[in-house]
Amino acid sequence: MTAQTATGPLAGKAAIVTGAGQGIGRACALELARAGARVAAFDLDLARARETIAAATEPASHIALSGNVSHSSEVERAFAAMDKAFGRCDVLVNNAGTGSAPNDGSAKMYELMAKKNEDLKAGRAPSVHVEQTVFMEDEGWRGVMAVNLDGAFFCTRAALRLMARDGIAGSIINIASTAVQSGEGPVHYVTSKAALVGLTRALAREVSSRRIRVNAVAPGPTDTPMMRSIPDEWIRSLEAATPLGRLGRPEEIANAVRFLAGDESSYVTGSVLVVNGGSYFF
Repeated sequence: MTAQTATGPLAGKAAIVTGAGQGIGRACALELARAGARVAAFDLDLARARETIAAATEPASHIALSGNVSHSSEVERAFAAMDKAFGRCDVLVNNAGTGSAPNDGSAKMYELMAKKNEDLKAGRAPSVHVEQTVFMEDEGWRGVMAVNLDGAFFCTRAALRLMARDGIAGSIINIASTAVQSGEGPVHYVTSKAALVGLTRALAREVSSRRIRVNAVAPGPTDTPMMRSIPDEWIRSLEAATPLGRLGRPEEIANAVRFLAGDESSYVTGSVLVVNGGSYFF
């Protein structure tokens, strides 16, 4: 590993970002690198993780890792590789997430939503119920919870073990969602993000004696590949409902993450930093 020569508020620190191959995760990895940290870009798709590193400040200072965060053994391998490369872990960004999974009823929900919108445009009372849970199988529920919640736990545990070993007063940042407050979105996604906020608060108390801080960032509707996977009509309605009148940019979320990663936020723990264009007030 090439010696770290970068300067900035995170110089000398090592960070790992999950889901770093695109969207918010990529923006976070690039911003942390820009701030001087050595970054491990951890993603299910190694090629995308490598693309992130190639775009980063001083690419030779960073590493790309692949693995599925919902598998604890793959998480352990990734953190062992980070430890070998950097010798420490100062920052973890739990960004890896998904809003859908096979057999989760989402296709049926979108079909019903389209039918309801047709009825409303025609001036008719809705003839259908827009719902997902009645069509969701166990596989669909577990698929989202495994990535969004189990994955965050597995990565947090691995990071805490390294921080505790070295006496590092690190920072753990969980990417939650404004959906926690609004309740808008697929039921498994909203539930997983609400649980992530609970994890944030409980861990903030648990690890405070080690001076490790745990916070969350709650993005509102943000222009990411996952957002673009939902129907355009739904996206337009989200934009219209946001006081600032647009989707957020991944870089705007990354700026909040960088703040929580560094010493500027040294008295902030157990908090949820909202970056949502005013779409919902916490």
